[in-house]
Amino acid sequence: MSANKEFDLIVIGGGTGGNGVSRMAAKAGWKVASIDSLPFGGTCALRGCDPKKMLIAVTEGVEWARNLDGKGLEAQPSVDWPDMIAFKRTFTDPMPERIEGGLEKAGITVLHGEARFTARDKIEVNGETLSARNFHIATGARPMTLKIPGEELLATSTDFLELPERPERIVFVGGGFIAMEFAHISKRAGAREVTVLEMMNRPLGNFDPELVEILSGATADLGVDVRSEAKVLRVEKNGSDFTVFYETPKGPRTVSCDLVVHATGRVPNIDHLNLEAAGVEYSRKGIKVSSFMRTTNPAIFAAGDCADSGPNLTPVSAYEGRIAGKNLLAGKDEREANYPPIPSVVFTLPQVASVGLSEAAARDKGLDFDTHFEKTAGWYSSLRVGAKHSAYKLLVEKGTGKILGAHLIGPGAEEQINLFAMAMTAGFSANKIKGIIFAYPSFASDIGSMV
Repeated sequence: MSANKEFDLIVIGGGTGGNGVSRMAAKAGWKVASIDSLPFGGTCALRGCDPKKMLIAVTEGVEWARNLDGKGLEAQPSVDWPDMIAFKRTFTDPMPERIEGGLEKAGITVLHGEARFTARDKIEVNGETLSARNFHIATGARPMTLKIPGEELLATSTDFLELPERPERIVFVGGGFIAMEFAHISKRAGAREVTVLEMMNRPLGNFDPELVEILSGATADLGVDVRSEAKVLRVEKNGSDFTVFYETPKGPRTVSCDLVVHATGRVPNIDHLNLEAAGVEYSRKGIKVSSFMRTTNPAIFAAGDCADSGPNLTPVSAYEGRIAGKNLLAGKDEREANYPPIPSVVFTLPQVASVGLSEAAARDKGLDFDTHFEKTAGWYSSLRVGAKHSAYKLLVEKGTGKILGAHLIGPGAEEQINLFAMAMTAGFSANKIKGIIFAYPSFASDIGSMV
């Protein structure tokens, strides 16, 4: 612990939503401390987006080889799980030291420990009290509590990304991003049985139902067993085997496995902060913030997954951190969060991507629009890579030609959706997009045919 216990700013959280604020304040000459109870880097860099995508990169090789089998590519790839995890660690292992070193070089005091407010301007860390004129909270999210017997037997997504060996039989509790992505990784890596238990009537409830149906077909073809309307009741362990008990409309069921993974979603990681002592209001959605990222204590800001603000996505937390940092340095509310269309992607294979309004949301708003929907497995961009599951759905407002929403599945979706987000942010109409000349043949060149 530093002997200096008084700061201009204390940032709680060493991830995306916090580190940028620390650096901005330090550059302005503020005395800054940054605190995290976990290695610096945050969920995305160490326990989420980035390591996950490295595993997906390996399994993409398997997918491409299978899709092009008999088309000139002669290969029978398999995944060596320990080598894949070692590959992931080439990125994650050096990251905390690199980030801490960068913060310290910027003049920021780096502290390890769990912070807890004891007053409006004070926190306790490792038994010592620190004070600051301002605070910024960016503690992210944690797995939600399921409140079922045997919950302690479940592995987390963090545990999954550190598995030294691949289990033969895996059950994922939940049917969201984490479950579907990890299920695809597991099966392509050679797991014998992969089961997804989703409580609702379909997985990925926030994505277009027709595209999710296509993904469900691709997932079934892969050999993943997705069971909908399956509410998990309890988990038991007998030796090295786990049994998951769940309820369905047709009665109780069980499934046995070697590993059960908690993938039901995440909640704001704020329980330990004692926010009442700081005069900071919060709800189950997170810390209450204004559009300026200021909490109910004017000296305290919050951003990212711990706040009740924008979507829980890494680029959003970085954006909100910049807003908070600008207002902190200005000493007043100068910058306001004004969210542009925000794309999101499920990195299954095929990928599912979305930006803007769903059909249901557009109808609820009373908008008058045309729906452009087509399956595109017969398009050149899918044929050339052997993709069997691809489609798009676009919502185009009548009269204005405004793109209200774009929903994609298939190869290239992760980058196509970014182009749609750019076009929507710039206010491009469907006709203007049609007038753009894209490099051909490319995944982007399909966009003109979609609108």
